[in-house]
Amino acid sequence: MTPLWKPSDSFKTKSQLNAYIKWLDETHNLRFEDYDTLWQWSVTHIEAFWESIWHYFKITAHTPYHNVLSTQNMPNCRWFEGATLNYAEHIFKHYNANATAIYFNNELGVATKTSWKQLKLRVAAMADYLKSVGVTQGDCVAAFLPNTPEATIAFLATNAIGAIWSSTSPDFGTESVVSRFAQIKPKVLIAVDGYTYNGKPYDKIETVTAIVKQLSSLKETILVPYLNKLIPKDLPFNFTDINGIFSNTSSILKFQPVDFNHPIWVLYSSGTTGQPKAIVQSHGGILLEHYKYMAFHNDVKAGERYFWFTTTGWMMWNFLQSALLMGAVIVLYDGAPTYPKFDTLWALSERLNVAHFGTSAPYLVAHMKKNNTPKTKYTFSALRSISATGAPLPATAFKYVYNSIKEDVWLCSMAGGTDVCTAFVGGTAFKPVHAGELQCRALGVSLYAYNTHGETVYNELGEMVIDKPMPSMPIYFWNDPDNKRYLSSYFEVYSGKWRHGDFIKINSSTGGITIFGRSDATLNRHGIRIGTSEIYNAVHKIEAVEDALIVNLELDEGKHYMPLFIKLKPNIILDDALKAKINTQLKNDYSPRHVPDAIFEVKDIPYTISGKKMEAPVKKILLRMPLESAINLDAMRNPESVQFFIDFAKHI
Repeated sequence: MTPLWKPSDSFKTKSQLNAYIKWLDETHNLRFEDYDTLWQWSVTHIEAFWESIWHYFKITAHTPYHNVLSTQNMPNCRWFEGATLNYAEHIFKHYNANATAIYFNNELGVATKTSWKQLKLRVAAMADYLKSVGVTQGDCVAAFLPNTPEATIAFLATNAIGAIWSSTSPDFGTESVVSRFAQIKPKVLIAVDGYTYNGKPYDKIETVTAIVKQLSSLKETILVPYLNKLIPKDLPFNFTDINGIFSNTSSILKFQPVDFNHPIWVLYSSGTTGQPKAIVQSHGGILLEHYKYMAFHNDVKAGERYFWFTTTGWMMWNFLQSALLMGAVIVLYDGAPTYPKFDTLWALSERLNVAHFGTSAPYLVAHMKKNNTPKTKYTFSALRSISATGAPLPATAFKYVYNSIKEDVWLCSMAGGTDVCTAFVGGTAFKPVHAGELQCRALGVSLYAYNTHGETVYNELGEMVIDKPMPSMPIYFWNDPDNKRYLSSYFEVYSGKWRHGDFIKINSSTGGITIFGRSDATLNRHGIRIGTSEIYNAVHKIEAVEDALIVNLELDEGKHYMPLFIKLKPNIILDDALKAKINTQLKNDYSPRHVPDAIFEVKDIPYTISGKKMEAPVKKILLRMPLESAINLDAMRNPESVQFFIDFAKHI
């Protein structure tokens, strides 16, 4: 394979990874000639590797750890027991009063910058306010906010006092927000009055009112005036304007040490049934993992501008905050990525001298299909890397980046998940980039492709499996007695080993990984994972619908196709009016991402004998996998229902 890009000797020598390798040599007498031997050591000696990360990044511990790892038996292992620390404290190690910490822009042309001094003052003020209304260590603070500096400030303040953060973006509907936050019973809600998208204003006061009414645990609501300069005073609930909190400039920022395994935040994913899974990750686990990934797989350096297009409802928002651990400047953007101009984000990158540009695979594919050539408009003199995630990036899009954006840029595409808030596979400054392949398995990630017999395979399609623990794996799911949901989500297929739910192929020659999309029924909708139960909850409100099934297909060239199949009640016709009613219900209850690409009527929905809806087998059929490996007809309650999908697959 001819690589699209090769790191120069200078690029490798100046990399954070090379500095780490030299440190291992000087302090541990460990010598590694290439990335693959380093990776092999990191997964063979996982305790030594993660302890080296602790020492290399000079973790500030208020009490020491007495062992690195309690056991390698997942998910019952505990990391760095005895240690107490604080994530936000490590962020502020890079405090430089007059230097810029955050650049913010939105689609309306608003552009601001926040200095480290301003950031510290506002985090301190917010932390003191949260404590004043009764928030203590272990309490939850929920945010219904766009990707603005206020969200970053609120997160760091929550973290500084040892409380637990959780956020969703304001394009989520009431039911979607409540189904998440009601699980964790937050004491405080920080919410926005509204936002704009594609130039259209969306007032969210009515939604916030409904959320507040349904979250009985709330002691306080903080509102952020964003759509409007002022918030109406006659709202049907008590609230505090965030600007009043920020007017306090006398608070001193203090950091509450917490146990290494203390929750840092709650993220949300979804299974095929039931409410969204509330995934809890640890303070220390995220700290170590994000230090490792930002430095060694993204090569982020102090003073560089780090951008990722995301919302607060995607784990990449949480990941983005960790660039501050490197002393980098984070660049935030709120709004549509192609408004008011199609190349708005590229223009932003040029104007702010962004060094690391992060986005979703569909964004790059959209520019490719439009034959957009940013390199003819912008020099991108500061741009060193482009990262993409959220969906598999097709080989043609890899080539597009080098042909149309920048020929000497490092394309470090990555793949991971909300489940670990990082990437299992991604980039390295030591390897070339090949079209369609992610460069490497990340350090400390013992990842392999398994065939249907549970055997490790190379150069063929297999299940992504991680067979040793990582510090950022969930410590538990919220309200999950005996870890039942946690175990069933990852460990049911291969005992004691994490099955992630992606189809992958590992190239034995290059070490690169190709991602082929989700192997389970979770809907990966342009980087946002949606539970099928959310779709069904909304659709079943439509009187005419008897039953439904939905899948999302990752097709060639980065295309996504999410059809909804519905079984109607007798004497009902599927017309445009009914389709519009279903789409409106999905959009209002949840978000525009929940709206399917098309709706089709079927005579029956496939079920197992035990009564489970068969989304994953249907997805395999629609992806034209062999019928015998896609579905077990003998285990079905209604095997005749499958024929529709077999016929349907011929026309996709």
